[in-house]
Amino acid sequence: MHRYETLAHTMAEEIRSGSIPVGARMPSLRHVIAQHGVSQATATRAYYLLEEWGLVRAQERSGYYVAPGASVAAVERTSPVSAGKVDISDLVFSVLDAAREPDIVPLGSAFPSPQLFPLERLAKSLATASRNLNPWSTVVDLPPGNEALRQQIALRYMGMGIAQPMDEIVVTNGALEALNLCLMAVTRPGDCVAVESPGFYAALQAIERLDLRAVPIRVDPVTGLDLDALAAALERHPIRACWFMTNFQNPTGATLSVEKKRALVELLARHEVPLIEDDVYGELHFESDYPLPALAFDTHGLVMHCSSFSKTLAPGYRIGWTAAGRYAQKVQRLKLMSTLSASIPVQAGMADYLQHGSYDRHLRKVRAALRAQLGDMERAIRRWLPRGVRYARPGGGYFVWLELPEAIDAMALHRLAIASGVSLAPGPIFSPEHGFRNCIRLNFGHPWSESVEAAMRTLGKLLADPAVRVPPQPDPDADADPGSAANVVR
Repeated sequence: MHRYETLAHTMAEEIRSGSIPVGARMPSLRHVIAQHGVSQATATRAYYLLEEWGLVRAQERSGYYVAPGASVAAVERTSPVSAGKVDISDLVFSVLDAAREPDIVPLGSAFPSPQLFPLERLAKSLATASRNLNPWSTVVDLPPGNEALRQQIALRYMGMGIAQPMDEIVVTNGALEALNLCLMAVTRPGDCVAVESPGFYAALQAIERLDLRAVPIRVDPVTGLDLDALAAALERHPIRACWFMTNFQNPTGATLSVEKKRALVELLARHEVPLIEDDVYGELHFESDYPLPALAFDTHGLVMHCSSFSKTLAPGYRIGWTAAGRYAQKVQRLKLMSTLSASIPVQAGMADYLQHGSYDRHLRKVRAALRAQLGDMERAIRRWLPRGVRYARPGGGYFVWLELPEAIDAMALHRLAIASGVSLAPGPIFSPEHGFRNCIRLNFGHPWSESVEAAMRTLGKLLADPAVRVPPQPDPDADADPGSAANVVR
C-alpha cells in the first residue's frame, strides 16, 4: 500500500471513531504534513482518496470537511477491501488506442513479439489438419472441443502431476473467453467478485460489462496476493467468485509460493467460493519447472483453471481453454449459447502441432529469449531511469512493474511518451479505483534493439520533465489571514 493510501486509511479511522465529527473541518495540509511526516503530494492524494470514498467534501476557499453520514460510510468503505462498481473501460481503451500506431515502440503492449513463435511450423500443422479434416468434425468438435486437442492439454496437466479429467476441459476462443465464461457461470448481476489490485484490466472490464461489483485485494510485487486481506474481504462481503493470477501476475510479475497457493485454495474452500485462475503465463517460467497452479491443490472442483496458447505459441490462432471442475458443464453450455465453438480447423491444427511440432523445445527457446531480454531491460532501467525507480524481478512472463517516484503522474507520462513514439501501460488502468498513479508496466517481450534502448532513454528524459509531475498543491493555510478561509485545490 502506498503512503498516501495508508494515510487516508488512518484519517478514515479517525472519522469512523468519531474523533473528527460530521461537519468538522479536517486538518489542513500543513498540519497533516507536519503531524505524519509526509510530503505535500502524499497529503493531497490522501485527501483526494477520502473524497472519492465520500468521507470528506471540499468547500471552496475553506478546506475539507467531514461529509454527512461519513461515520457510517467509513464503516462500509474505508477497509482496503471495499466493494464497488467498476468504470474502467474508457480509460483502458484510451490508453490502448493511443499505442496502436506501428511506429510506436511497444513497451506498453500486452503481447510478446511474433518473432518468438514458430509460425511456419504452425502453418504446416494447420494445412495438414485441414486436408485431413473429417466433415463430421463440424458437429463432433463442438464444445467441449476437439478431442485430440483436449487430450494433448490433459497430457500437459499430467506433466505437472495434475490428473485432469479430459471431460472437464472446454476449448475456447483464447483464454479471455474462458475467463469470461467462467465468471458468467458463477455470478449474477450485482454480485461481488474479488480481483487483484493492481490486476489485469480485462478482469475489470468483464466485471463492468456484467454489472458486478469489484472487491480489490492488494498484490505485493514480491509476495503476491495478500491472503489476510482476502480473508477479511470474505468475512466482510458476499463474494461469489475470485479472479486471480497465481503465476507471473499481470502487471506485477509476482508468483505465489506453493504454501500460499495451498492456503488460498483452502481458504476459498472453507467459504465455498470458486477461483477463476488465470494462468496464461505459467509456461513462460525462467526456472526449470512450471510453477504449480492453484489447481494442483484443489480437491473440491472449485478452481477453474484458464490458459491458452496465445502467449506461448500462436497469438492470432485464439485457442484457449478452461479446466472448469464442477462448473465444466455450465461453461460448456454458455460457450454453445454465445460463440458456439472455437475454430474447428485451428483446433485440429493445434492438436497436430502439439503431437508433432516439438512444443517443449520451442518453449525452451522462448524462455531463454525472454530471460535474456529481461536482463537487457534491467540494464536499461539502471542506465536510463532515475534511482528512485523500484521494481521486483519477475520469475517469468514478460512484464516488469515499476514504481516511480511518488510525485510522478503515470497518465501524464503515458501521454508524453506516446507523443515521443513510446508506449507504456500506466498504473491506473490496472485498478478499479484508478490507483497506482505513480506506477507503470513495461513489456520486455520484444527482442532488444536500438529502438527499444532509445525508448528507455526517452522514458528517462521524460521522467525529469516537470510536466509528468503531480502539480504542487498550495497549502490551504499558506496565504490566509488568521481565522479566514483558505483556498483548496480540487
